[in-house]
Amino acid sequence: MSGSLDFAPRILMGPGPSNVDARVLQAMALPTIGHLDPDFISIMDRIKTMLREVMMTGNELTIPVSGTGSAGMEAAVCNLVEPGDRCVVCVNGVFGTRLADVCGRYGGDVVTVGAPWGEAIDPDEVRQALSKGPTKLVALVHAETSTGVLQPLEEISRLTHEAGALLLVDTVTSLGGHPVKVDEWGIDVCYSGTQKCLSIPPGLAPISFSPSAVAALERRKTKVANWYLDMSMVRNYWGEDRTYHHTAPVNALYGLHEGLRLILAEGLEARWARHKANHELLVAGLAELGMGLLPDPDYRLWSLNAVRIPEGVDDAAVRGRLLKEYRIEIGGGLGELKGKVWRVGLMGASSTRSNVITFLGALKAIL
Repeated sequence: MSGSLDFAPRILMGPGPSNVDARVLQAMALPTIGHLDPDFISIMDRIKTMLREVMMTGNELTIPVSGTGSAGMEAAVCNLVEPGDRCVVCVNGVFGTRLADVCGRYGGDVVTVGAPWGEAIDPDEVRQALSKGPTKLVALVHAETSTGVLQPLEEISRLTHEAGALLLVDTVTSLGGHPVKVDEWGIDVCYSGTQKCLSIPPGLAPISFSPSAVAALERRKTKVANWYLDMSMVRNYWGEDRTYHHTAPVNALYGLHEGLRLILAEGLEARWARHKANHELLVAGLAELGMGLLPDPDYRLWSLNAVRIPEGVDDAAVRGRLLKEYRIEIGGGLGELKGKVWRVGLMGASSTRSNVITFLGALKAIL
């Protein structure tokens, strides 16, 4: 018979998950009730209200998908893309590449707009792509987890809507740590994940559909190819009728409820300021060690820092020692950045001054 779960806690400073507040874990340990129980339905209603506030939107269809952030990505794409739809997808890292892949899997005619990894997408490149044919969708990543790049959205949003297309945005690594203004920025479909700046265990994916996106869903000529993520059915489960679709992850939603409550209690602007201040503290400390970040300062994420690995330093050895000797987890590079950067997360409950100071001291000692 296997032993019980027993391991030392970690300081989670990688690309996710982040550390979880004890109050969220306590909420998740509450007794499980039925997913159609009147008390649970009340919890669902409060979650929708709080989620709209955190995503800064009035969209009625703003709910958590039962699945990780990748399920949010697939839900966003599969509900809008039909075979032959022209999709302009911005690619400047791993998750832009994944967006293009998912659009193609649902039959989209994918046109990619690229930028070197570590740089932001040029809106003029998007304008040129839109000028070459009627487009259903422009998709891009707000916070590219593989490179630490924060993508400005306002100009691309304007170009997208002038072309009559819908704007789909990945905010998995920005929601709760950076401003994400769904309505103000004209985002038609916005998805995220719970395990990063929201500091809730992985397993849920907040998603919001604008009225224009809902209208596009209702105009589909074909059924949504993914039954589980078909919002034409899932929205009825979260709507007034509570039409059965799937058994909701009850205890995970307890955690989401408590996590959102804590975010709103802190205040969105205060939370953003905390993430910015801790990012700046990290950048200053790294500079003292002769180290810098991959992206230009104007396009840096506060929540995920792509740190250039000094020449001659063993990437895996440093990460291994940080975990073994200090219980600090950071991430390695992905794709073409493997072995070139460390991905240091400062997300949600992990974004603290003490974590930054502890990490810098440990890194200095190891190097």
